[in-house]
Amino acid sequence: MAGLTVNLCGIMLENPVIPASGTFGYGYEYAELYDINCLGTFSFKGTTMEPRFGNPTPRIAEASGGMINAVGLQNPGVEKVISEELPRLKTCFHKPVMANVSGFSVEEYAYTCQKLDREPQVGWLEVNVSCPNVHGGGMSFGTQPEAAAAVTRAVKAVTHKPVIIKLSPNVTDIVSIAKACENAGADGISLINTMLGMRIDLRTRKPIIANKMGGFSGPAIFPVALRMVYQVASAVKIPVVGMGGVSSAEDVIEMMLAGATAVEVGAANLVNPYACRDIIRDLPEVMAKYRIHNLSDIIGGAK
Repeated sequence: MAGLTVNLCGIMLENPVIPASGTFGYGYEYAELYDINCLGTFSFKGTTMEPRFGNPTPRIAEASGGMINAVGLQNPGVEKVISEELPRLKTCFHKPVMANVSGFSVEEYAYTCQKLDREPQVGWLEVNVSCPNVHGGGMSFGTQPEAAAAVTRAVKAVTHKPVIIKLSPNVTDIVSIAKACENAGADGISLINTMLGMRIDLRTRKPIIANKMGGFSGPAIFPVALRMVYQVASAVKIPVVGMGGVSSAEDVIEMMLAGATAVEVGAANLVNPYACRDIIRDLPEVMAKYRIHNLSDIIGGAK
């Protein structure tokens, strides 16, 4: 029997497949389609301290091999997530869930993480440092090792659960940022977030997305994500969660060979809402094909 279990920051997962934040809502929409308890876990929609309406529309543009989005962290705010979304989620998902957190200042990150850390349903805090630093000139926290480390330290100071820092690929040296987060106390690294992209409407000669640019995701970014996972996993001693263009069981195994302990699936959920279920179903067959008995044995196996 194929061994699918992995240990992510001290918590056992039945399998390494995790729907990525922003593509799975708070879970219950997908629970109407299939039993989402087949998942290792999932990362719920990015949550901020205050409610956010998000960016102006249009927010979505199609692209070859993927899509571009500029949703803008639309969410009801942490208080509503705790009082409304988590109780509703509890009725259909019976495993620890990954809480994805965003913020626009170090204080916001710490406040939101401290609130969610107290929730029994939350197993991990996935901290997205791709947000603009309103006190630092608008540059993303994740583009500078010092800023990413400052968020990590602030969150670790007020939480007890594993903290996984989610990094942006829109940098020149992702390894230095990952190592800064590890040195600041991070329990894991999650990567990659979306790449920066845009599309132009040939008829209007204007950018399709109201914000002009947005996050590019989908199969086209898989080789870039794989490279960054390999680089970071080779440089840090904490677990890495890999993502970026993953859409098949083969992709999951490739990510794990690159060094990922668990693998998130993002844009594929928007193309096929059964994507994660199907990947989990296909994993044993693909493992048998490549003579893999236990997934935990292949983590970082590509030398």
